[in-house]
Amino acid sequence: MSYLNIDTMTEELVEQKIEPRKEFITVLQIRDLNVYAEDHHILKDINLDIPKNKVTVLLGPSGCGKTTLLKCMNKLTDLYKELQVSGSIVIDGDDILNTNKNVPAIRRKMGLLSQRPFPLPMSIYKNVAYGIKLKGVRDKKLIQFSVQRNLEEVGLWEEVKNRLNKPAHSLSIGQQQRLCLARGLAVKPQIILADEPTSALDPISSKTIEELFRRLKKHYTIILVTHVLRQAVRLADHVVFMSDGKIIEQGDPDQLFTNPQTDKLKEYLVEGN
Repeated sequence: MSYLNIDTMTEELVEQKIEPRKEFITVLQIRDLNVYAEDHHILKDINLDIPKNKVTVLLGPSGCGKTTLLKCMNKLTDLYKELQVSGSIVIDGDDILNTNKNVPAIRRKMGLLSQRPFPLPMSIYKNVAYGIKLKGVRDKKLIQFSVQRNLEEVGLWEEVKNRLNKPAHSLSIGQQQRLCLARGLAVKPQIILADEPTSALDPISSKTIEELFRRLKKHYTIILVTHVLRQAVRLADHVVFMSDGKIIEQGDPDQLFTNPQTDKLKEYLVEGN
C-alpha cells in the first residue's frame, strides 16, 4: 500500500530530491532528553541527530511535543520555571543543557522563527540593524551594508528599499515574517529553528518562505516544526515523526512517507493525505 498519492504528493517529493544523497554530518546531537511539567511527562527519552545544511522536519499532531523540543534546543525552556529538563543537547562540543557558558551566546547560534511574526516596534531598517548590533558591530557603514545584504537574502530588499524608515508593522504579515527571518540571520546563526512559520500566512507568502528555506539550507541548518504533511513532503531532507512526546519514526522522507513502519505513522499519513 502506498500512503501518499502517487500523482501528487510523491511526485512533489521526487522533484525535491534532485541531488544524490550523501552521508549526513551531525551539527546537533540530542541524547536521553526528557521534559516534565510537574507530573506531566512532555518529552520522553528523545534521541536525535540533526544533519548539517539540511531541512529536518519535526512532524506530528498538535500537542505531541514538537514545539517543546524546539524550545529545548535554544534553552527557551529556562523561561518556564515549571519545566524540568534532563538529558543532553550538544552543539560545537558543548552540552547546552549542562553548561555555565553565556546563554544569550548559545541562543544566537539558533535563530528562531515563530508561528506569527513579531517585528520590533521600530523601523524596518532598525529591526535588522538590531540583530547586527547584537554581534557587537558599531560601524555605521558596515551596519548599512549588512542590513541590505540580509534583506536581500530573504528576498525583501527590492520591496522595502525605498521605505526603510517606515514602521515594520506597516509591512504585510508575509513581509513581516521575512523581516523577522532577516533579523535572525543578521546574528549569523548556525541553525534556524522554525516553529510552523507559515501557519499564519497566505499560500503565496507560504510558498515564498518555503523557497527561502530551500535556498538557505546551503548555508544554514533548518529545523522546521509542522503538522502539514504536504509541507513536510516538499521540504524535508530528514523527517522526525512524533506522537505523545516520543519519536515514533525518523529517517529518510522517501522511506517514511512511502513505507511507514508503525501504525501511528500509517494512520497519520492516511488522515493527512
